[in-house]
Amino acid sequence: MAAEKDDEIDTILLSILYSDQDRHHVEQNTKPSHVAEASPAPPPHLDHRHHLTSINAAIVTRELPSQGLSFQLWPAATSFLSLLDRDPSPLLLPPRSPLRILELGSGTGLVGIAAAAILRAHVTLTDLPHVLPNLRFNAIANAEVVTARGGSLVVRQLRWGVAEDIVEMGSAPAFDAIIASDVVYYDHLIEPLLETIRVFVKEEVGFLMAHLRRWKKRDAVFFRNARKFLDVLRVHTDPPATGSRTGVNIYRFTSRRRSREAS
Repeated sequence: MAAEKDDEIDTILLSILYSDQDRHHVEQNTKPSHVAEASPAPPPHLDHRHHLTSINAAIVTRELPSQGLSFQLWPAATSFLSLLDRDPSPLLLPPRSPLRILELGSGTGLVGIAAAAILRAHVTLTDLPHVLPNLRFNAIANAEVVTARGGSLVVRQLRWGVAEDIVEMGSAPAFDAIIASDVVYYDHLIEPLLETIRVFVKEEVGFLMAHLRRWKKRDAVFFRNARKFLDVLRVHTDPPATGSRTGVNIYRFTSRRRSREAS
């Protein structure tokens, strides 16, 4: 999740998000049509079909690369999806049915939608206001697959660290787990993200975060501050992709044991 201005100006993040080959693919698939040059063209988009082997079904998500980083698929989301589809047991999700899951910074909604279908979960997808229309589009596009599995999707606004949004979200039924992918990338969002996590990660509710390390100092700040009130366990690691030196890690954050024992 990021502020609208961040989506517009952070070309450095965009270059890191895509390899040269990926950027070429995006450019080739997002060029506007020349058939009606006089008419304003809709934002170019990419449709991605993801086959879920575990349930023999597919989900489709729309990306809008020209609209910013929040409208694109990030590497950690793909890793999270693969683990959910292959074997979600390393995530140590509570054995409840149905699971109630809150996703932070949903972006295109890929992970949350997949979780709803695979885990038969009730998932609340959240992001910034300008991201919600595309997020709702993807939720509706996959509603049939999700409901056929007994899951459900809700799309809501949640700006990290904004009391109004957090209080509004808190009025909903309690969540069993919080999930997110590739959410540590802007310095000024680290503290708001941690504030939000702290509200929802209580007692036995865990936060599962898929993360690809890009900035050593920035990541160190996040994890150091998180460990002040959370226990952090790495539950899964994917090997580095071709051309990369680091793989995606999935972490489980839980409230500090001392805090739980004292309560």
